[in-house]
Order: sequence, then C-alpha cells, then structure tokens
Amino acid sequence: MEEKKLKIEILPNSIYLKSNGTFDKDEAIKLSGKIAGVCYDKEGFSHLVNEPEEKTSRRIDLTINNGHHSVYDHTTISFNIQNLPKILAMFINNENQYTTSEKSARYTPIEAPVSVLDNLHEISKITEKEVDLYNKWMEIFKSKIKDKYGDIYNDSKIKKLAQENARYLITVFMPTQMIYTTSLRQINYIASWMKNYIEDNKNKNEFETKVANSMKEFLSELDRLNVLDERLMRNEKQRHFSLFAKDLDRKEVHYGDVYSTLYKGSFAQLAQAQRHRTLNYQAEMLDEKEYFVPPIIEDEPVLVNEWLNDMNSVKNVNPQGELVKIYEMGNYDNFILKCKERLCTAAQLEIMLQTKKTLEEYKKALEESNNYLYDNILNYTHGAKCTFNDCKCTEPCHFKEGINLTRKI
Repeated sequence: MEEKKLKIEILPNSIYLKSNGTFDKDEAIKLSGKIAGVCYDKEGFSHLVNEPEEKTSRRIDLTINNGHHSVYDHTTISFNIQNLPKILAMFINNENQYTTSEKSARYTPIEAPVSVLDNLHEISKITEKEVDLYNKWMEIFKSKIKDKYGDIYNDSKIKKLAQENARYLITVFMPTQMIYTTSLRQINYIASWMKNYIEDNKNKNEFETKVANSMKEFLSELDRLNVLDERLMRNEKQRHFSLFAKDLDRKEVHYGDVYSTLYKGSFAQLAQAQRHRTLNYQAEMLDEKEYFVPPIIEDEPVLVNEWLNDMNSVKNVNPQGELVKIYEMGNYDNFILKCKERLCTAAQLEIMLQTKKTLEEYKKALEESNNYLYDNILNYTHGAKCTFNDCKCTEPCHFKEGINLTRKI
C-alpha cells in the first residue's frame, strides 16, 4: 500500500506563492514593514510603497524584534493540508484566528487502514480492527435507523446518519483533509507552540507522544514551504495551545451575562463545538475511560453493552467516542447564536443534546437569580431553532421529534 504522509501545500490565492510551491516570505515581510509605517506617515500607504528599502528594513527590525507583530497578520496564507491527524486539526482549530473547510467524517465513509512511518515512530491512523467495527456498526445503525425513522429518511440519509454514529469507533488520530487559512504571524505562533509542546511532552503518555510526533511532521512541512520565521516564533508571552487544560473540575460554573459550564462530551462533539469561535473551549482527559452511547441504541442493554465492549477494545487508539471533560465559556448572546446553529435536526445529535441541556441549566439559573435575561431566554426554550421568534429556517424538516428536540438520531 502506498505510504501516505502528512502533506501541506499552499493554495495559489497567495500573491507570495513561488513557482516551486514555496512561500516568498521575504516579500511578505517587506509588505508588512511598509504597512507598519501607516500609523505615522502623513501621506499614507501610497507614499510608503516606494520608500527606500533601508527604511522598510529598519521598520521591520523594529517591529519584528520588539514583538509588535500585528502588521504580520495582513498577509494570509491558505494551506491545503492532507493526511492531518484529526486531533491536530482540533489543536489548531481551537486557536480561533483561522478559516477552515474540513472533510466531514459525518458524511464521508472511512477509508481502508493506513499507517504512516515517521522516522522510527509509527503514527497510528486507522487499524483493521477499527474498520471492521466501523462496518459492523454501520449495518446495525442502518437497521435501527430504518426501523425507527424509515418513514422520515430515505436510504441515502440513513447511510449518512449511520456513518455519523459509526465513526465514534475510529481513532481521533484518523487522517483528515482541510483547507486552512490564517495569517503569517499566526502560523508562526502556532509553530512555536508546537515546538514547546514537543519539548514539554517528551516521554509522556502514548496520546501526547503521538500528538507530538504529528506536530513534528507538521513543522517539517512548514519549514519546507519557507513559512517559518524565528523572529515571529520567539513566544515572549509564553503562550501555548488552549485546547487541553488541567484541573477543570475546579473551574466555576456560572450563568449570567457571561457564562461558564463543565460537562462530559466526546472528541467528536468537541470538534463540532470548537467551531463556535466566539466561545472558548478547553478539555481534559478522564482518569477512567468513558464513551458516548448513541441514543438510537440506548434502550437496548445488550446492544449498549456490546457497544461499550467494542469501544473498550480500541481504547488505546483514543476513539472519537471517548469522553473528555469540556469547559465552555462565553457570553449570553454568543450562546444563543450557538443555539441557533445546534438546536436543529441537521445538527450532530450529541452536540444538540448538550446544547439543549446547557440551555435548560441557563434558564433555571437565570430564574433562580432573578436575572433580567430570564424573559429573553424563554424565547429559545420551545424546541428547535425553527420555533425561535428571531430565527427563520430556510430548510424546514417537518420532523416532529426534530422540532421538539426528542429525536434519537
């Protein structure tokens, strides 16, 4: 089988893309150096375009070496990232300053198992066992969904929903593909955090070791593309990846103009949730393994037991159905925006259920504290987003259990 390694290419929308596919970093930095003069040049940018190169160079030295890096956000780069471990996509997607279009594991079938060798380390992708379990549960879910919702969904939709649930058995290190656009500064900051993560997680557990090895691959590709600049990677503020944290149980749960809440959710749900970039998410691994159980089978103890046994049989690869602690925080308005996205038949079921639960907790807390927002939140407690008085559904589902948020799939 052909070896597939993590690979990154720069899309041609960058004006600084060289003919050999690498980035013209020097020219991009020159532009930022000129832009840095706008704040005090009375004639504006048009005057700076043709200024002597030595003036631009002095301004670059001043800004890039003194940590005044915002001007290096003016150049964005679009990366075509292939064979990226899903968990690594989650690391960089949690940093907010990006636009991404990612291959969906909800609606695309899992491919044959692939392993990638990086030096002497094997970065686990998908094992034969995972694929066998995926295919096994695909058939079970298709049967269960057809029995319960065959009058609502056609065979194509049933297959997609079965895929959405079967993928819980597949490792969170599975390869994915995405177009990822961010700034020159941000990609260098991310690279610096990767270097620190690699250094800090030497000789730690298997999960962190695999993440670190994936980051090594990622950095190697960025270096090949001439994107990295040591001056932008100094990390003087000692920032780091925000996705994983410690002692989340000590965090405060609060509901008001701002809110924070703590719950358990799968890796798959977390990947969905973090796309709400106006909200902040952190995660922490559980001391003992727990797994999400799809509601379509939760009323059948024999199937639930079989599901948990199958999950446990692939626990070493960290399946996407593995539960983690999730700490979510933001403000009221942005939580309501999340409700308008996730309280919907089209949304992933797990995140719909959690959003509904958080909404109920929010409502109760506002009522108990006599908060002025209580009257407002009542507008969002009658069902899916199509029942909201300030939200218009463009694709009505006409699905009763979807509208009243009691669906099982």
